[in-house]
Amino acid sequence: MTHFAVIDLGSNSVRMSVWSVKDDGQPVAESKVKEMVRLSEDMGAEMTLKEPAISRTIDALLRFKDTYSKLDDLTIKAYATAATRQAKNQKKFLKRVRDEVGLQIEVIPGVREAELDYVGVINTLNVQSGLIMDTGGASTELVLIQNRQMEHRISIPFGSVNLTEHFVQHDPITPGDLFRLWSSVSNVFNGIWWLREAQNLPIIALGGSNRTLAKIQRRKHHFRNFEDIHGFRMLSRNVNSVFAEVVDADVEARRAMPGLARDRADIIVAGLVPVVTMLRFIDADKIIFSQNGLREGALYEYLQGKQQAAAPDEVADETLSDFTADE
Repeated sequence: MTHFAVIDLGSNSVRMSVWSVKDDGQPVAESKVKEMVRLSEDMGAEMTLKEPAISRTIDALLRFKDTYSKLDDLTIKAYATAATRQAKNQKKFLKRVRDEVGLQIEVIPGVREAELDYVGVINTLNVQSGLIMDTGGASTELVLIQNRQMEHRISIPFGSVNLTEHFVQHDPITPGDLFRLWSSVSNVFNGIWWLREAQNLPIIALGGSNRTLAKIQRRKHHFRNFEDIHGFRMLSRNVNSVFAEVVDADVEARRAMPGLARDRADIIVAGLVPVVTMLRFIDADKIIFSQNGLREGALYEYLQGKQQAAAPDEVADETLSDFTADE
């Protein structure tokens, strides 16, 4: 029996999933851990990772090491996404991680993140067509699936943390702040020509902010395990209702809201604007939630071989290297 672990170092949280792999190739989930580190916090216009965020991240990685260092025959992959790939002091940060944790982190482009999301979703959800939307702390990945094939993908450099820092100046958010936030997100979507092909398709939602919608809804209806959201479907009218409650509340009220993690309360409004905007933009009638994305995609690539699990070569890479918010 072997072990496989994936660390996903995002802009808001760092997560690790560990599987044991039986001799017949079947994976068995052993553990999932998450820590909120806010790596992208206060990066500012100079786009540098700040010392408090770096220290929080290294401390979390050292705690992860306590777990994976005890595993026999281990293959470990560590991926860093938006905050690290945007950081001007990326090399210095990665060197500190190597020196202090002994971990080699691969910084992946947004389109690679989108590809892993696709592999994780397509191997664990029975969906034929839809728009994968993974809203993180500092980036949002979109993948158009048609007949279970990836047709288009793009990474947009905005997410719950940097949208909050740029637009949310008041608590609760004011109509003016909300309008400016919604307008900037809408303008970016307007520039993605292939989204017209996603009209009326469901959104397949990943990312902590998006998943919060499902957790709040499931708590409302007293689901026994409200966090078990994989495959859960939510109609657009219910999404809008939950979003309205979140927007109306201030931070303290959100911290007490069932299903909403306390450490996400200050960034959840901006974190939900992209998916709520997209619902209207493509006239989707529902969201299908996925708990599986990048880490599970890495697992399936490991199990099946990259050439077999990854998307077709002819799919063109697309990314937005810069995002200038409208004032």
